[in-house]
Amino acid sequence: MASRNRSREAGDGAGHRSRDAARDTRGGTGGPAADPADRAPDDSLVRVHDLAGRPRGTGFVVDHRGTLLTSHEAVDGLSRLVLRTAADRRRVVAAADVTALPALGLALIRTEGLGVRPLPVTTRERIEPGTYVRIAAGGWREARVLGATDVTYTATDRFHLVGDALELACGTSGRDALRLGGGAAGGPVLDIATGAVLGVLGTALSSGHSHVGFAVPLRRPDTGPLAGLLAENAATVPAYGADLNLAGILALTAAPVAQDGPRGEAWEAAFAGAGSAPAPWHGPDGDARAVVKPVERAAVARAFTAFAASRAAVLGLVGPPGSGRTTELAALAARRSRGPAPAPTLRLRGADLADEDLSLADAARRALDRAARTVAASDGTRPEDLGDVAPERVARLARTAGRPLLLLLDGPEEMPPALARRLPEWTERTAAWLGETDIRLVIACREEYWEHAGAEFPRDVLYDPMPAERFLA
Repeated sequence: MASRNRSREAGDGAGHRSRDAARDTRGGTGGPAADPADRAPDDSLVRVHDLAGRPRGTGFVVDHRGTLLTSHEAVDGLSRLVLRTAADRRRVVAAADVTALPALGLALIRTEGLGVRPLPVTTRERIEPGTYVRIAAGGWREARVLGATDVTYTATDRFHLVGDALELACGTSGRDALRLGGGAAGGPVLDIATGAVLGVLGTALSSGHSHVGFAVPLRRPDTGPLAGLLAENAATVPAYGADLNLAGILALTAAPVAQDGPRGEAWEAAFAGAGSAPAPWHGPDGDARAVVKPVERAAVARAFTAFAASRAAVLGLVGPPGSGRTTELAALAARRSRGPAPAPTLRLRGADLADEDLSLADAARRALDRAARTVAASDGTRPEDLGDVAPERVARLARTAGRPLLLLLDGPEEMPPALARRLPEWTERTAAWLGETDIRLVIACREEYWEHAGAEFPRDVLYDPMPAERFLA
């Protein structure tokens, strides 16, 4: 548990904090320069009132079912709540719809029909002192994280010790807005760089530091309703940069699938995993292409399933041109994107390989860089705002989430001649990279290519299916 003195990490006294504290966004900031892309999302906030209309606090939606996360003090002692959105939608909820978590200083509210988009929640275990944030306290204001400390949450029935609460330095008007009963309780603390929620404001949180504000950090507990909610948020609400989560990874890895054909039901399902609608696909001649309906091949699907359950890192899908190799890869990506536990799949082509590549890692890195540009364009942001999307980091985060990254290499025969001459060296380094990152690879190629290239992989990394499962007719 954090020491109460940890706040000294970011400053050496109240005067220093006062000078450096970020000011109200209407009057400037002590942090990074404001950018239009950084505007705080007013439409993501939900106001919490009692039945008499008195403000109790604020909340924000964290999943696509409309679950609201707020501070416990915003709901404490109320049998019914009135929720209001920025679009002036109003809902009355009963105490039965509230999951109180007083020991954490938080509460969950089950809602319907608010029409509010969910906010991503940080995946970081620790928020660095000096991080600039926006807080919803009498309007959006900028603040700075000073550190973390233990605080006391004063509920109506008892006191609760909350560990590692975020200490926030803000201007005088911000501190006034954070006073008890001021309506700021339950508001999100947003990282300026990523837009992810780092914590939940509390006005009934106290420690020996009266000149700062406090927020409950949002780290996933091991069990309980909050753990499930934050896990779902990470899997369904994309975040990038320092808060890159599984949903962000799924969007990034789906982008290359969105750019290449053939397109059909499997392709549509795979791209749906990114939470976006695909653009129409046209062939090289500019004509719209007909939907390709994949034919389910049970033996191939069984081989993919067995490969996923094995310790092997590489599977060869062998067949002549026109046998449906590309369609099978699309169907595999679609299956991985569906269901309660979607997993990331990154598609590469032999034409994506370059003369100077040392291993498949180089092509994967370029593909994710292109994907970042695609995702950023759809979000109206800049690719650099998505931060580090290197395949090694993506694979590590996916593995931590229990959804390992799978690469699909289609048509490696199209690799440049200079790279083909270095195939043994390239394959050796690719196999080593796969082992270091726990990434798996499916190669869809012709039989004559696999006889030569497959032999370059160490035998212990290859999946050896039954003969009937190895080839496509």
